[in-house]
Amino acid sequence: MKRGALLNSELNHAIASMGHGDLMIVCDAGFPIPKDAWRVDLALAKDLPDLKTVLSLIAQEFITEKVAYADDLTEHNPLLLETVRSLFAEADHEFVSHDTILSEMAAKAKVIVRTGAFDPWGNVLLYSGVDPKQWFNKPGVKPTDYYAEKMKKA
Repeated sequence: MKRGALLNSELNHAIASMGHGDLMIVCDAGFPIPKDAWRVDLALAKDLPDLKTVLSLIAQEFITEKVAYADDLTEHNPLLLETVRSLFAEADHEFVSHDTILSEMAAKAKVIVRTGAFDPWGNVLLYSGVDPKQWFNKPGVKPTDYYAEKMKKA
């Protein structure tokens, strides 16, 4: 049996399939998932599983370089924003318009993970990264300033 907290085989497969810069969207139950998207549907009932649980498990398995979320989150769901920022504290963070997430970003996502969450603006964009300590550890390899800074923080 697999070690680690994340047991869902489809979600484990999705994470293992992500390359640097690929986009995973973890969304609420009402997200309009495009019909041709790779969907990992975890939703069972209202708030089962919730966003915090799913994001917590993903954060343990997934190297997240950048996180994006709706610009409405600051005003309309600050507790979710605080949760996302704490779970992905090492990542870069940015706001995106909610409409852009629902249309343009949904079409670009490699995988969309649907939760049972009933959280307004509960759609979080996770961009896959690399572990700079593993990628820049060979003799003679010099990281860019961006990754050198990340290595100092890790």
